[in-house]
Amino acid sequence: MQNRRSKQWLIFSVVLGFTWSLGMNAAQAATVPAPAAASHYHALTGNPSGTYQIDSAHSAAYFTIGHVGIGPFSGRFNQISGTYTVNTRDPAKDTAKIIIPASSIFTNFAARDKYLRSPTFFDVKKYPDVTFVSSRYQRTGKHTGDLYGKLTLHGVTRPIMFRVRETGAGEVAYLPKPWGGYLSGFVAVTTIERSDYGMKAYLPEGLSNKVHIRVEIEGKKIA
Repeated sequence: MQNRRSKQWLIFSVVLGFTWSLGMNAAQAATVPAPAAASHYHALTGNPSGTYQIDSAHSAAYFTIGHVGIGPFSGRFNQISGTYTVNTRDPAKDTAKIIIPASSIFTNFAARDKYLRSPTFFDVKKYPDVTFVSSRYQRTGKHTGDLYGKLTLHGVTRPIMFRVRETGAGEVAYLPKPWGGYLSGFVAVTTIERSDYGMKAYLPEGLSNKVHIRVEIEGKKIA
């Protein structure tokens, strides 16, 4: 009997933990109806046209940098906000504006995160935000394109291009507010050289100059 109760408690804990990871508390989760059964996970294929508010609970920016000549090391920024507009009839009208608080950097080690926020690296008190503002979008395929614009990092603004892949769009009615509604998503990747932005600590041997960036975005349609 005790083993059975322990097993039931373990299952409940796993389910509850997974629910929290989706950004919902237990009370909200209890009101969410189960989605219709499907044979497999699939991307929604609705029309992504519209203006969207970035869902910060389901979006993030990740980076990967070479560490001491041994291997790649990755981290992320836990906060991200902004808006983007998709126009499938005229992609030249697509726009995006993204704001990332530099202080939200997270590498799973508090002492390192504090050091990264210091003047040696991001200097977050002086340069609190990392921003991207698009200038044009050029389609390269049905669901892919190149997004051009300006990235401001560490007080330096430079032109940049992200390769973008649309990942899905459609009505998601079963999620509770504020997450449900008509949603769309995309993944954008690029590579920068951090020395271009005045971030030269531990060059050339300790940390690589090249930094690979991956931004995963989900947004809720607002217009």
